[in-house]
Amino acid sequence: MLGTYGLPVTVEADPEWQSERLDLDAYLARIGFTGPRTPTADTLHRVLRGHMSTIAFENIDIALGRPVSLDLERIQEKLVRAGRGGYCYENNLLLAAALDRLGFPVTRLLARIRQGETRRRFRTHTVLLVRADDRVWLADAGYGYSGLMEALPLEDGATSSVADWTWRLVADGPDWVVEIPDGDGWFAMYSFRQEPQFRIDFEAAHYLSSTRPGSPFVGQLVAQKETEKERLLLRDKMLEIQYADGRVERRELSAADTVCALGELFSVELKDEDEQAVLRFFAGK
Repeated sequence: MLGTYGLPVTVEADPEWQSERLDLDAYLARIGFTGPRTPTADTLHRVLRGHMSTIAFENIDIALGRPVSLDLERIQEKLVRAGRGGYCYENNLLLAAALDRLGFPVTRLLARIRQGETRRRFRTHTVLLVRADDRVWLADAGYGYSGLMEALPLEDGATSSVADWTWRLVADGPDWVVEIPDGDGWFAMYSFRQEPQFRIDFEAAHYLSSTRPGSPFVGQLVAQKETEKERLLLRDKMLEIQYADGRVERRELSAADTVCALGELFSVELKDEDEQAVLRFFAGK
């Protein structure tokens, strides 16, 4: 049930989100969570941080031309049991199901990527609003290398810091904008409105993001991961490492080294046939 302006009030029980199918024990083991299973802000922060530190953002299947399903059983088979990562729809639908099962009221939303611009783009990103300790929080396990490592209160000017990384949430008319520091100012990553979305909305946006020519996920392999010390971004064979002190390292890898990096740097477990498919993908570019 949703309250005023789409804010979560009660635990989501609509079967369209398939949360009852989640193997919660397996998910919590996958992200290394061993704390109390209570719907508190502390639990929310720890679950999000565990997810971000273990399950990478990656679009390998999309890059290889394989269909990506938003069926929860398929998502947990891939991200939980097979040791793979996923992109925003997979990561945030998995996180939302876990939060449902832990007793958090959750609202699923679609957001617009800004990347420092103000022009209006398709709603192609996913975020979650979560109620805990009588406050509403923004949670997002699907943005990748500069995404939230802990939840942000849904309050104008709210900030969150983990190690040397900082995020800020600001109101911009009817929009909420998530920002990160950029020199002496702030860089707008994405914006969203408190308009709840249904599964069909997610399916439509997912189809657009995973099949449309010109999508940053079509025809290009992307992997991202964030730690307290560095942000890792892989686009095809170009690896970029950003440090909190502002240093940026870039280097181009061979196809074989890229496959190794997916496992060693991004903790993405690939089967032999997946590794061979990635090598063929690069050979054809």
